[in-house]
Amino acid sequence: MARRGLLLLRQFLRDSAAASSSPLPLRALASAESRRSVTYMPRPGDGAPRAVTLIPGDGIGPLVTGAVRQVMEAMHAPVYFETYEVHGAMDTVPSEVIESIRKNKVCLKGGLATPVGGGVSSLNVQLRKELDLYASLVNCFNLPGLPTRHQNVDIVVIRENTEGEYSGLEHEVVPGVVESLKVMTKFCSERIAKYAFEYAYLNNRKKVTAVHKANIMKLADGLFLESCREVATKYPVIKYDEIIVDNCCMQLVSKPEQFDVMVTPNLYGNLVANTAAGIAGGTGVMPGGNAGQDHAVFEQGASAGNVGNQKIVELKKANPVALLLSSAMMLRHLQFPSFADRLETAVKRVILEGKYRTKDLGGVSTTQEVVDAVIAALD
Repeated sequence: MARRGLLLLRQFLRDSAAASSSPLPLRALASAESRRSVTYMPRPGDGAPRAVTLIPGDGIGPLVTGAVRQVMEAMHAPVYFETYEVHGAMDTVPSEVIESIRKNKVCLKGGLATPVGGGVSSLNVQLRKELDLYASLVNCFNLPGLPTRHQNVDIVVIRENTEGEYSGLEHEVVPGVVESLKVMTKFCSERIAKYAFEYAYLNNRKKVTAVHKANIMKLADGLFLESCREVATKYPVIKYDEIIVDNCCMQLVSKPEQFDVMVTPNLYGNLVANTAAGIAGGTGVMPGGNAGQDHAVFEQGASAGNVGNQKIVELKKANPVALLLSSAMMLRHLQFPSFADRLETAVKRVILEGKYRTKDLGGVSTTQEVVDAVIAALD
């Protein structure tokens, strides 16, 4: 009996020494992967494959959406894609694309180029309005193994997506004088506030911060703040505060860890989300999506650079991480949590190991090399 106890002790000491010799982040990741949460209990029929509308888009879009397709096939995810060619230079989104999204209720898309100036309207804005995708969500967080100036960043920016400065109501009053209208409504302000607080409540978030410029735009942003305050009273367990947008940008670059969930009008949300993404690791790794009552469109979270330049396209070195993580969000939305966890864990493992990274993350890898590494990392 004593001899058996001695052998067990020696084995324990050997295991402890082996564990202590491995890098701490890798041990932590392995420990997290080995733990299983309480099993997901599906409803009958939940495993049926789901159709997803796919819009490869412009620039790097076909590269990164192609990366998603490869990973989905490798993990045998229960989704299949209906692909449509849409490009930013088109006058409108084709009606068959809108009908496909209405039917499937879920879409994955690459970036669509928006011409600067001229008379061509943004197809991204058209999609949001046509499908009433009133909530844009971007999750900006530190990825283990990716060095950034700030640590402990985990910000969710929830942006009103259908009105404000993006209402598209502009006209030339007289030659040389242009008037652009910012439209704010109680209805839209209230529903985005409700979405933000509901998101915080369901995801165990502790604070919601409303971003505004009500000190200058007293009626428009004042209405937005009034709506946020009313909704906040219905969620007493969640802390609520407010911040002026210019101070918000300064606070983001100096102390971003103070923010949790941020709810914003349309234009401010675009600026804040891209700033937060740059702080947390870059637009190439931040996932996001747009949600409405009946439909959801998933895409790279931060818009800056989501189409990429021609050189990146030619060299095939676009970063697929953001859209892969957005696809994990999509899988959770479709109630395939196990597949979402596998995909997210594989992507994070590749980033942590640091061997395969695209140029924007300090590496030299191609899109395909990153995709192959993610597929190899799938458990």
